Amino acid sequence: MFPSGSPDATADADAATDDDLDEIEVTPVRPALSVAIAVFAGLVGVGLIFGAQSTSPGARGPFALVLAGVQVLYVLAWLMATRPPVPLVMGGICLAVAGWSDFSAMGGGEPGLGMLALIALVGVVAAVAAQAVRPDDRRQISESLRATLLLVVGVVAIASLIVLSRIPLGTQVIFLSVVASAVALMVARLLDAVYPKPRLAPQVPRGAAGVILGAMVGTLLSAVIGSYLYTFSPSSAAMVGLVTATVAVLADLAADWAEVGRQMAGDPPTLWVARHMQGPLAGFAIAAPAAYVMTVLFLT
Repeated sequence: MFPSGSPDATADADAATDDDLDEIEVTPVRPALSVAIAVFAGLVGVGLIFGAQSTSPGARGPFALVLAGVQVLYVLAWLMATRPPVPLVMGGICLAVAGWSDFSAMGGGEPGLGMLALIALVGVVAAVAAQAVRPDDRRQISESLRATLLLVVGVVAIASLIVLSRIPLGTQVIFLSVVASAVALMVARLLDAVYPKPRLAPQVPRGAAGVILGAMVGTLLSAVIGSYLYTFSPSSAAMVGLVTATVAVLADLAADWAEVGRQMAGDPPTLWVARHMQGPLAGFAIAAPAAYVMTVLFLT
């Protein structure tokens, strides 16, 4: 045994620290997978853009159908990722909440998020009540509350794009925000394929450069597009793009962190398709209400 201040003790402590660092497994970045996720984000963005352009005061059904497809993908991906108790019941509740929120958003009343917030609250209460039926599931309610909120609030957030389309500037804001979000997600993933540095964590196969550059490119593209839209200036369009692009890439990154956290906690890996879809879908879901808030607070 060496005294704590002796050179031998210091050398042993440094060696132990090096051993601990060597034990940290660095998750490799798969370039082909990053490109595939970027392509998926781009396809979702294209679908949302074309769906929004098909809206008119008397015909929002096509856009609602596009959003319904995105909501179904969102529920499937996050249901398989989070594995809450009674998954089939949870999936049914989330799909029912998605349909209810879509129909409510298309209603003839004053456009706003108040009714959608109420639907989300009802959905969360119903999901928690479904998990409280069996004693085994009841013990997991507190652990699964975050998953419940992600599922229910996420599908309702996507429906906020329908509410946004009913505002005079809404369709153009949707175009700007979806372009900014999709481009930010694509650039972030594509840069991860070629330069995933600096690593944000050894277990998370993402680089900070992609996240930052993705948000910047999405903002820049919004400003350029805004200079060609007569209802926008480059600065106002850049403001919309900055908020939505940043929110999208951060939500995408948070999904990767959450997946790593579940695996480190001992949960079995998520089905690979769901694991790589949940990030971009979460990015679009969170960016939707952010675009609405930006429109109401700063553009109208």
